[in-house]
Amino acid sequence: MIIVHWLRSQLKRSFDRIRNEDLKKNALQAIPFWIASVITGIVAVVYAKMFLWAEELSHLIIHYHVWLLFISMPLCFLVAWWLVKQFSPYARGSGIPQVAAAIQVSSPTTSYIVDKLLSFRIIVIKIASSLVMAIGGATIGREGPTIQIAASVYKLVYQVLPAWWPKIAKRNMMVTGAAAGLAAAFNTPLGGIVFAIEELTKTHFSYFKTAIFSSVIIAGLSAQALLGPYLYLGFPKIDNLAPFIFLGIALVGIVTGMLGSGMAKFIMFIFKLKRRMKFKYNQALYVIAGGLVMAFLAYFVDLGILGSGKDLMVRVLFTHDKYSVWYAPVLKMVGSVISFTTGASGGVFAPALSAGAGVGSLISGWMHLPESDTNMLILAGMVGFLTGVTRSPFTSVILVLEMTDRNSVIFHLILAGMVASLAAVLIDKESFYDRLKHQYIDEMILNEKDDEVKEALEERTDEALEATEKRNEEL
Repeated sequence: MIIVHWLRSQLKRSFDRIRNEDLKKNALQAIPFWIASVITGIVAVVYAKMFLWAEELSHLIIHYHVWLLFISMPLCFLVAWWLVKQFSPYARGSGIPQVAAAIQVSSPTTSYIVDKLLSFRIIVIKIASSLVMAIGGATIGREGPTIQIAASVYKLVYQVLPAWWPKIAKRNMMVTGAAAGLAAAFNTPLGGIVFAIEELTKTHFSYFKTAIFSSVIIAGLSAQALLGPYLYLGFPKIDNLAPFIFLGIALVGIVTGMLGSGMAKFIMFIFKLKRRMKFKYNQALYVIAGGLVMAFLAYFVDLGILGSGKDLMVRVLFTHDKYSVWYAPVLKMVGSVISFTTGASGGVFAPALSAGAGVGSLISGWMHLPESDTNMLILAGMVGFLTGVTRSPFTSVILVLEMTDRNSVIFHLILAGMVASLAAVLIDKESFYDRLKHQYIDEMILNEKDDEVKEALEERTDEALEATEKRNEEL
């Protein structure tokens, strides 16, 4: 009995020690995610405030004298492009493809390659360039840039961890950072989680689900502590929908899915043309010309081409001016194409949502639908167009649901997302972000002089292509 009692007590001590060690290890592994989440929430809020001030400055310029657009737009576009080209080439565009590329190529051999995609310099130039673009009235959003900024914050926190700290996978930090960034940008925690699963990661979600859940919540709470609880858009009226509204939703899904995919494909076509510009001043001339074209359209057609497009979404959802003219979504698409292809910083999330809202309200006007049905088609258009660009229907659905708190129409929006996803394939089989990601990786492989690093990049690319082919076969 004495021996049994002694063995039992020793086993208890061992289990307690193991349990305490596991708890300590888990706590230490969680702390970097929590610290990065708080920083992300604060940075996202400060960036959002600065972006709003930049847009207000743009409005002041317009109200002072509209013709000043012919000076401010090309000048701001040129400065924003120069900042990126001179100081951080991979700060261009939205930032989501860069994060996806960093996640894909991440390995000990390619560490300094990841540093080009996610770093403190990226944060500074990303913010500076996008703010200058916003002052110029560019059709860009801050949500994609926030994702790259957040992933950079998480990576920086990972880099300062001491050698004795329990090991954390760098890739998990970057994925979690991107999810937290989207959650903080839109105040959509579920959207951040679904985005990480659907768009960024190809590994099993259970490996880092706790980190993502806790980080998204903390980043969102940090943002709310500064801004207060808010919805990105508000509460549109949606009740007593017509029985045939599903037909309208399907139609909007088809149109917006094809338009979103078509816009993305056209952007890639322009990038291909720009790569053929050998004369060193051609890029700068393209940027200036883009600014002048947007100024011309704003001055002679409609000022609606300017800005992220949130004002268009608010107008068609919450005022009596619900039916867009035919050229409103066209202008948003043209503005997005010009702004994105300049090579400066700026995202397509908000412009895509606004273009989709314009298409939904336009089709509703053709059908002479009442307020609730019109709002339903507007939300369906937002989901459909964003899905056409990203090929992430569930992320699009959850984002729109959380931005409007209209959970009663979840099945309507899922229908819009799935129809748009199928329609988008008719235009381009590959998503916009995947094409950009491959472009960035190919660019890094082409410019890499170290054979070992080049081999590692090519190996990572081959693995990703095999995984993609396998998923397509399963689908």
